[in-house]
Amino acid sequence: MSQWTRTALKILSSDQLRTSDTHLYRLDIPALEGIDIYLKDESTHPTGSLKHRLARSLFLHAICSGRVREGTHVVEASSGSTAVSEAYFAKLLGLPFTAVMPASTTRSKIAQVERLGGRCHFVEHASEVYAAAERLAHDTGGHYMDQFTYAERATDWRGNNNIAESIFRQLAEEPHPEPEAIVMSAGTGGTSATLGRYIRYAGLNTRLVVVDPENSVFFDSFQQQDASLTSRACGRIEGIGRPRVEASFLPEVIDRMIKVPDAASIATIHWLERVLGRKAGGSTGTNLWGVLQLAQEMQKAGKTGSLVTLMCDGGERYLDTYYNPEWVAEHIGDIRPWSEQLALLG
Repeated sequence: MSQWTRTALKILSSDQLRTSDTHLYRLDIPALEGIDIYLKDESTHPTGSLKHRLARSLFLHAICSGRVREGTHVVEASSGSTAVSEAYFAKLLGLPFTAVMPASTTRSKIAQVERLGGRCHFVEHASEVYAAAERLAHDTGGHYMDQFTYAERATDWRGNNNIAESIFRQLAEEPHPEPEAIVMSAGTGGTSATLGRYIRYAGLNTRLVVVDPENSVFFDSFQQQDASLTSRACGRIEGIGRPRVEASFLPEVIDRMIKVPDAASIATIHWLERVLGRKAGGSTGTNLWGVLQLAQEMQKAGKTGSLVTLMCDGGERYLDTYYNPEWVAEHIGDIRPWSEQLALLG
């Protein structure tokens, strides 16, 4: 093993030790008495999102597999948050980094990548990022990190402070420590794969429910059991939903999927800001809308218990989009019907 590799692994380990566990909030929702809803806030990571965990795991996997060495140009296909997190780790390790992303990516995410010393290479459509990233890595003699293939295998799903182990450890002293369900959206599919595997590994009765936005093929693929589905439609909820079924998406560990309208996702993050006093990204709205549907189903069935989901990133990155009424009206449409439903919850 080279000295650079030894040093790189120590740097990645140090980052993990410096990063304390993220908070698990319990939401106060008067209309859902008897059902505890928890929101794990992944926006507090150094790079501001759940993807910080993934990026560290991807670098560890690539370095230990001998694919990333001193001076390796790292290339990734990303719609934003993974690019920011990988740019952070590339800078820590002194490696050049380029993110291949759709031109529609939020400008604040582009600026974050560039502030961390990374470069952004743009394509017109989300479906073009894969080939463009692979070609760029080949042409520069670099390494295509390929989060969509390696997300599910780079993370140790049995433990080692992964997201699933962290959630259940934090719930240990709560009234309902084994939740009825954990709800998660899918981008790479890596987080849902980790959650589903851990639930089975630990012998828990918790269900894994995956939510999917509009213009994504995951839901239809799950329903039809067809991994070959593709779409040319462009997603509007950054970081989740894909135009093809990614290699890291494992339907076998999923108990149920729910399709969430984009307008419902955006209405939910505005509702969450009133409830929690925090802005969140659109994927958090997708997650939480799914949780609220499950909570209402539990209530109708006379059940009590808990439900858990994730705040994937903060809303400060989306002030010019999801929190801009003009942008929402133009790109998402009328969110009032969904907001009126949420207002009934308190």
